[in-house]
Amino acid sequence: MARYNEAVMDKKTKFNIWYLFIALWGVVILHSVWMQATRIEQIPYSQFQEYLNDGRIAEIRISERYIQGTLKDPIEGHPSQFVTVRVAPDLAEQLATREVRFAGKIESTFVSDLLSWILPVLLFFGVWLILMRRMAQRGGFGGGFMSIGKSKAKIYMEQDVKIRFTDVAGVEEAKTELQEVIEFLKTPEKFSRLGGKIPKGILLVGPPGTGKTLLAKAVAGEAQVPFFSISGSEFVEMFVGVGAARVRDLFTQAKEKAPCIIFMDELDALGKARGMGPVSHDEREQTLNQLLVEMDGFDQRAGVILMAATNRPEILDQALLRAGRFDRNVVVDRPDKTGRLAILQVHARSVPLEAETDLEVVAAMTPGFAGADLANIVNESALLAVRRGKDTVGLPELQEAVERVIAGLEKKNRVLGQKEKARVAHHEIGHALAGMSLPGSDEVQKISIIPRGVAALGYTLQLPSEDRFLMTKSELENKIAVLLGGRVAEELIYQEISTGARDDLLKATDTAKSMVKAYGMSDKLGQQSFDQERQPMFLQNGQPHGPGDYSEETAREIDNEVRRIIEEQHARITKILKAKLPILRQAAQVLLEKETISGEELDRIAAQFERQPEVAPKTVEVD
Repeated sequence: MARYNEAVMDKKTKFNIWYLFIALWGVVILHSVWMQATRIEQIPYSQFQEYLNDGRIAEIRISERYIQGTLKDPIEGHPSQFVTVRVAPDLAEQLATREVRFAGKIESTFVSDLLSWILPVLLFFGVWLILMRRMAQRGGFGGGFMSIGKSKAKIYMEQDVKIRFTDVAGVEEAKTELQEVIEFLKTPEKFSRLGGKIPKGILLVGPPGTGKTLLAKAVAGEAQVPFFSISGSEFVEMFVGVGAARVRDLFTQAKEKAPCIIFMDELDALGKARGMGPVSHDEREQTLNQLLVEMDGFDQRAGVILMAATNRPEILDQALLRAGRFDRNVVVDRPDKTGRLAILQVHARSVPLEAETDLEVVAAMTPGFAGADLANIVNESALLAVRRGKDTVGLPELQEAVERVIAGLEKKNRVLGQKEKARVAHHEIGHALAGMSLPGSDEVQKISIIPRGVAALGYTLQLPSEDRFLMTKSELENKIAVLLGGRVAEELIYQEISTGARDDLLKATDTAKSMVKAYGMSDKLGQQSFDQERQPMFLQNGQPHGPGDYSEETAREIDNEVRRIIEEQHARITKILKAKLPILRQAAQVLLEKETISGEELDRIAAQFERQPEVAPKTVEVD
């Protein structure tokens, strides 16, 4: 659409430029004709003096440079009007004394005056035209200034949409919901026979990366209809009224190509509830109002279906969500284990694998991962295999890709001193032993002291064995205890703490606050929830809990309960790790030597001490 608008603008611009040149040429010709018609003769200044001395001049008109006059009686063969150039009187007298015939050069100033006025205008117009074309190429004004109110939607015709439902996996419930839409677009008479009406708008809601946009394209591909794709932020511009004009233009184009699908991504950029926040946004609200009007004016027989995607449904305007507009919500959630396996199989079609069963292991390792995360894992594993000179992708590459996504890239060039490495090793083994000792904790997969990510000097990889949707009070307490295991290990070995537990303390405090404020897990405060903030439904913003609608006394009690939970778990994990101090020392020594050990190796070390308690463990030199 942008290219079409740009082409139209080029034609109009060329047309206007030709008109301008024709007009200028016409003015020059008219000036020449007028000069000939008036028959004004250019004469030398000396001849003017002769006419003056002979008394033949009836009247003259003097300007700064010229003298124009009229003769009393026309001379045969000459016109009655004349013009000459003024000459300085002293010079004219000297030339006349010596009988020198002289004349001034009369220059036609009309063309020069005209060009001096028109050339700056043409230069300004040319610079403006170049800037407009460059902005149109970069998408600044959607194809030119004159087309600023045109829709910026990308149009994919039936033959251009290649995606099908077979390319979308892990969202079987959503695909079933959308099957009705496909049938309506293919055979609308099937529904109208009994008076049924297809929903005007379908809202896809879910976390980022779950495949909402891909699902909408698959619907268009299955129905073989045109697909209009646009983001909600593309409607709002710097000029008031542009967004509303683009909404009107979008729906006009869609009706011309019906049956078709309009897909708006990131609807929350456009459909945020009116009046939210301290400052109103007139342009966005006008655009939203126009969208509401267009959806009300839908002719259901036209076959235009509006689909939209958002991960912030809680902030959308209620007028958008009422029946008759977006009257069907389809949740596109994170996939379960079966769905993750299906997604991995889709993305691994073009990747040669050593064994298909490797994908089942990865699917079990990645609970909570979205489709985009799984696609990234397959891509990262293929790149790793290429770096290692392999022809196929195996389980080691897939597992390494999972760790990259979870913990970040390894930073082997970051060299730690021996004292710091020893402290990090004890810290990570403390986490791992706490996880192994507490019931219901996630299984320990790997312990490493190789720095990863932005600030992690080591990490303990724990992965759940199954998908979990609920957590009990005891499981949350165990989670806090595991987070405190690293700090407690440092206390037991060094009798001094370090800054390495900062992230652990943040997570432990946040979990304890949630137990008290959101889940009602405090016996002292009772079955109440004090977390009344409007938190995002699908986005984890990581912001700390703000002040709630409760008294200062209640806030003090909440703080005391959070402190009590953390201190109880600290004492609990201290007791457990004291009993396993020999295992902690020995496992830290092995980790220092190898830099990375698996959870199974830690199990074997712990089993040796259980069978031979009298064997003294090796100690770690830290000085």
